[in-house]
Amino acid sequence: MSNASGIKLLVLDVDGVLTDGKVYYGPSGEVAKSFHVRDGYGLRQLLNAGIEIAIISGRASQGAAVRFDELGIRHVFLACKTKRATLEKLQRELGIDHTATAVVGDDLPDLEMMTGAGLRVAVANAHADVARDADFVTTLPGGEGAVREVCDALLGAISK
Repeated sequence: MSNASGIKLLVLDVDGVLTDGKVYYGPSGEVAKSFHVRDGYGLRQLLNAGIEIAIISGRASQGAAVRFDELGIRHVFLACKTKRATLEKLQRELGIDHTATAVVGDDLPDLEMMTGAGLRVAVANAHADVARDADFVTTLPGGEGAVREVCDALLGAISK
């Protein structure tokens, strides 16, 4: 990931990036998702290194909100219908240029948001159009360590 050294903001989609994209419905309509603990550890390491992290997802999920709070992620936008506008507003508020922003996505709703980033990343099992537009495609699929792979690459770029 050659253009990772100046990244100050990592933006992640949830379903298909931080999860395997499957949504489980219980008998009372509750939704369950699975998050990989290695992704969480990588995100904590990025926060400790001073990189801002944001979640921008089209779906609302109480479980996801709990997970992000547990990780200390302050910028969480769930049930977001305007991902690109949300990203641009956050970049202005934080004073971070698009060239210092990395976005990780997996499906077509993420493409518009990814165009607002200097580093566009697709997970290994992303939709073909997303992978084609990405600067980097992870070797691991979403929900199975792909985010940790991105975190490790960003941390490696910082230490050089």
